[in-house]
Order: sequence, then C-alpha cells, then structure tokens
Amino acid sequence: MHSNGLFLKDVAGFLGSYYTALAVMNGVAGYLLWKRSKEPTQALVWTVFAGVMMILASLALSGSPGLVPALPAWLRGLVNQLSGPVLYTLGTTALLTVLFVFRRFFVKPMVAWTILNAMLLLMGLSMADENFASIVMKPDNVPIVGLVFLLAFFTWVATKQAVVNDDRIAQGLPPMEKLDDEKVLVWPDLVYTELICMIAVSAFLLAWAIFLPAPLEEPASSVKTPNPSKAPWYFLGLQEMLVYFDPWYAGVVLPSLVIFGLMAMPYLDFNKKGNGYYSIAERKFSYLTFQFGFLELWITLIILGTFLRGPNWNFFGPFEYWSPYKVEVLNNVDLPQMFWVNLLDRPLPRAPQGASTLTQVGTILLREAPGLVLLGAYLLILPPLLAVTVFRGFFARMGFIRYMIMANLMLLMLSLPLKMVLRWTMNLKYLVSIPEFSLNF
Repeated sequence: MHSNGLFLKDVAGFLGSYYTALAVMNGVAGYLLWKRSKEPTQALVWTVFAGVMMILASLALSGSPGLVPALPAWLRGLVNQLSGPVLYTLGTTALLTVLFVFRRFFVKPMVAWTILNAMLLLMGLSMADENFASIVMKPDNVPIVGLVFLLAFFTWVATKQAVVNDDRIAQGLPPMEKLDDEKVLVWPDLVYTELICMIAVSAFLLAWAIFLPAPLEEPASSVKTPNPSKAPWYFLGLQEMLVYFDPWYAGVVLPSLVIFGLMAMPYLDFNKKGNGYYSIAERKFSYLTFQFGFLELWITLIILGTFLRGPNWNFFGPFEYWSPYKVEVLNNVDLPQMFWVNLLDRPLPRAPQGASTLTQVGTILLREAPGLVLLGAYLLILPPLLAVTVFRGFFARMGFIRYMIMANLMLLMLSLPLKMVLRWTMNLKYLVSIPEFSLNF
C-alpha cells in the first residue's frame, strides 16, 4: 500500500488526462449544440462544464495531494458503512424500477448526457481513492467497467427507440422500422460494414494491448491460491449463486433451465406484436421479465462479484481496503432447525440406531417436511393460483401445458432473489437439507 500522497502523485497524470478528455468531450458537445441545434443555453452549460473539467485536470496534474480532486473522506466512509448485499440488491432493483417507470424522461438526450457526465465525474473523483482505484483500474476489471457503460448506452438506445415507437403506435402510425425497411444485399453492403468494423476493432485491441499490460499472474501453485479466487467475469454470476445454492443447483440446474427457457421462448410466446421493431407497451410482460432476469439477476451479480467481493468472498464497500483478515460471522441455519429446534423447542427427528432404510427415509421426510411443504406450495399450488388471478389472461391464451412451463420457469428464476433475501435477512441457508443424499435446496 502506498501512502495516500504517494498514490495521488502516481495517478496524477492519469486523472489529468481523464478530466481533459471529459473537457474535450463536453466542449465538442457544446459546440455542436450551438452550431447545429441552435441551443445557446445548453451549449453554454456544457461549455462551462468543460471549463470546470479543465480546472480539475490542472489541479490533478499539479501533483499536489491536497489539490487533487477527490470525494470527501466522510462521504467515502458513509458509502462503505451503508454498503452491503441487501442495500446493493434493493438499490439496483429500485433504480431499475425508477428508470422503467420514468423512461420517457430518461430517454431524452440531454437527460442521458447529464447522467453520463455525472457518472464519469463521480468515477474520476472516486479514483482519487487508492482502494477504489486498485479495483477499478485492475487490468482484469477495466473491460468490465467499459462493458457497464456500453450496456447502459445500448439499453438507452433501445429504450429510446421503443418509446418513440410506442408513441407512434398510440397515434395510429407505423413504427420507425417500417419507414426504412428497404432491403439491401449482403454483398457489398453487409460485407463492407463488417470489414470496416473488423479493422476498427483490431486497431482498438492493438492499442489496448500496447498501453494496458496483460493481467498475467505467477504460475499456478497448489500450495498458494489467489484470494479471492474468482471465475472469469462471465461466470461471476454463477459463482455468486454458489453462495446461496448447492453446486448441483447453481452450477448445473439453473444454467440448464436458462438454456431450456431460451429454447422454449418462441413456443411459449403468444404475442405476435413487437416482432421486428422495438416496443415496450406491446410486450410489457416479456420486456420486464427479460430485463429483470438479465440486468438484475445477471449483470448486477457480475458487478457485485467483480468490484464488491473481496478476500474470502466477503463483501467490501467501494472505498474499503480488501483486507484478507476481515472476518464476518456467519451463523446460517437450515429451515428444519429453525422449525423443530428454534420454533417448537424440540430436537431434530432422528432415526433410531440400526433402523431400516424405510424408517430412515420416513424420518428424513418428517425432518424436511417444512421445506418440502413450502417448495410444493411454491411450485405446485402457486401456478394454478396465479392462473385464476393475476395471469388469468395468459392461461386462457396459452393453455395448460404452455402456461405451466412458463409459470414454473418464472418461479424458478425468482427463486434466486428470494433465496438471497432469506439468507441476508434470516440467515437461512437451506430450505431442504438432506446431507444423506447430498441434496440441499
């Protein structure tokens, strides 16, 4: 670990270049707003903002620790204190809900541009913290930071197009895609486009390889393993699931259900609207289900595993030092223990010594009865109940088989956040725990 002053001197050049890039970006935006859009007020705002970024760049390049722009220490400490998996999950869920409900506001170009600049400015101020910078600027994690911004950008583009199409459809007009449906030939149009993209991406990767060293570590050793030992970024969601489920379920069953669900989707979908063009209003249920499954149950888990899971897979705040000596007390209990011991004040049912196999199985079923009843109600009773209430229209149009497949796939997807909440709030490890057969859920 550097002292904070030495660290700020080391990153002064980077932060100066970072703020200079922000200044140039907003200076160009201000010029284009004045030149093309004739928006003098907005042009003035972003020109002034570019000037502020140049001031921050000058302060960073000065190399003086007291002048380098940074978030206040009390604010970083507050963020660390408030950080935790519960707040992280609830916060991201609330954020996605707000973005969906007020999507017509957030798709406005100036609103999106303001949010982007706020995020970039916050990242610049945060990178003056050594603990934050050591994680975000790690060569392994730099692509993840870029992917987060790219994902946000393309989600915004798609949502903006969907909002425009929904407004046009409400007015009786065709979607935007119908106005420009001229067919083009694969050769030369598509091939030329792919060739240009290939050259551009190759040049970008070449520059990346030159300026950012490859994250190569020392040779693998059976007596020394990395801490934390993390999977590749695209498997970090699965690794996070292993905290809440057994490997057979988190590593085999859930991924298989995802693949099966993607294969079954065309056969389950009865809504023919929205094919070939962006729309949210015409496919609201499908849109919300996909966005929740992809963004909340996959992307946020990757971000959590990349930036917030540290040594011993403990949860760390964004500005907290990743100490390998951090110890968190885990007093997780299974549902049978909570039911028989904590609630009824009785010992867990156990088969007598030398009992027959049938007796042992019966004892296991009795011991796990609370969890088995809950799982049965969740997977067998809840779908028919939803069919006559919330999803009555779906059941009428899909039929029994298609509806039951859809309902069970959705409930199994929701089992992940439900199990996460139970672990965080009640320290519940397993609903059903059968170590005799290595079967836990």
